[in-house]
Amino acid sequence: MSLADLWFALFVVIIAGYVILDGFDLGVGILHPFAARTDEERRISLNSIGPIWDGNEVWLVVGGGVLFAAFPVVYAALFSGFYVALMLVLLFLILRAVAIEFRSKRESAAWRSFWDRVFSISSIALALLLGVALGNVIAGVPLASSGDIVISSVLDLLKPFPLLVGVTAIAMLALHGGLYLEVKTEGPMHDRVRGWLPSLGALFAVLGIAVAIWTAIEDYDVFTAFRDHWWLDEFPLAAAAAFGAIWWYRAKGRDTAAFFSSCVMLAFLLLSAGVGMYPDLLISTTDPAYNMTVSNAASAQTTLEVMLVVAIVGLPFVLLYTAGVQYLFRGKVRLSPDSY
Repeated sequence: MSLADLWFALFVVIIAGYVILDGFDLGVGILHPFAARTDEERRISLNSIGPIWDGNEVWLVVGGGVLFAAFPVVYAALFSGFYVALMLVLLFLILRAVAIEFRSKRESAAWRSFWDRVFSISSIALALLLGVALGNVIAGVPLASSGDIVISSVLDLLKPFPLLVGVTAIAMLALHGGLYLEVKTEGPMHDRVRGWLPSLGALFAVLGIAVAIWTAIEDYDVFTAFRDHWWLDEFPLAAAAAFGAIWWYRAKGRDTAAFFSSCVMLAFLLLSAGVGMYPDLLISTTDPAYNMTVSNAASAQTTLEVMLVVAIVGLPFVLLYTAGVQYLFRGKVRLSPDSY
């Protein structure tokens, strides 16, 4: 395995970590106006992620840094074509953060209701945009020989397949966030979310199957990889098994184990996308010769070596911080005067 291959694998793992960790934050936001009916319940919803949401977003920053340093031409191509979409992602990340911090600064019901809506809309929009981006990467983009993605407007990215992946991402993260709320809440709110989870699971399953069928019909490269290399099927099969484990654990009343099963499912779904894409990073719909691959898009060997040293030193601290805050703020949410 070359260093470029190693960095591709690390990039996929880091993005999977972001989807797992910030995914339940987004899921809580998606469900926020529906799961929480009273002001106290909405404070509980916000405080379930309050101590950890900003730390979870570190994984997105790390992923962006890895892409910039290890595969700079891919980073440049994405910004050339997805610039407006990426600016929208940043906008909704900022709005979500502002909503969390501002909501409880006033007692006014109108003020709190406004920021509740901003929090939820931002979470839905982020899930949709990230899903649409993944859908475009899977389907391929119009890469030119210069390495630029040639589109006339951001609307060119909103094709049926990417939109389907985006809607599937919303359902997937709503399920993930619901399982997290099931762990963190109690009383009427807990029972309400618990009653919705089977429907969310069914919706996600139907949409996920639709994505898989569409991928097979269009014979995208991701599907071709699994068709031609049967041993890769263990990744999506593991994701399916983890999805089944969610309901097995819930039937036994083991909410925490069900949530961790959801984490495993998301990990294997992202790994499935990664191994299906390999060795391509960006697929050109214009000419396959323009594809950006692990080998032709990687930085110089020296850069990858320096990055590896930095990762060996730095990543353990990120992992320790993530594990530490999750452990410190485990258990059911208890409101205090300092809570959101």
